[in-house]
Amino acid sequence: MTRRRLVVWYNTHCPICNGGIEWQRNKLLPAVRAGHISFRDINERPYALVPYGASFDDVRRRLHATDEAGKLIVGVDVAIAIWRVTPGEGFLATLFGNPLMLPVTRFAYDRFADLLFAWNKRREQFVTADKTDIGR
Repeated sequence: MTRRRLVVWYNTHCPICNGGIEWQRNKLLPAVRAGHISFRDINERPYALVPYGASFDDVRRRLHATDEAGKLIVGVDVAIAIWRVTPGEGFLATLFGNPLMLPVTRFAYDRFADLLFAWNKRREQFVTADKTDIGR
């Protein structure tokens, strides 16, 4: 496993995002405990990545991470970085991150992320509207 420090930012309010990250974090417990990778909720620090030019909604839409050098990584490139350090999942990084496949992988991830973000926005509006109706 690499010694590279990766800080992954994600949206815990998205049940799909949260479930995926929790599942991945469990597979990376030794790396998490050693401080090689950490997972942070953007909802707790919504302006954390503003210095990198990433808004709160940018991070809610796509995974974001910073590496040991402080470089910002976005979207499927974060998933690929996580797969690289996950025991038994390096093949996923090789398969989806190779130069021929990466443009297709990025396109597919971005479309899925857009749909998921829109679904979460609609779901939040419904939950908010439902809560305001409780007192009526």
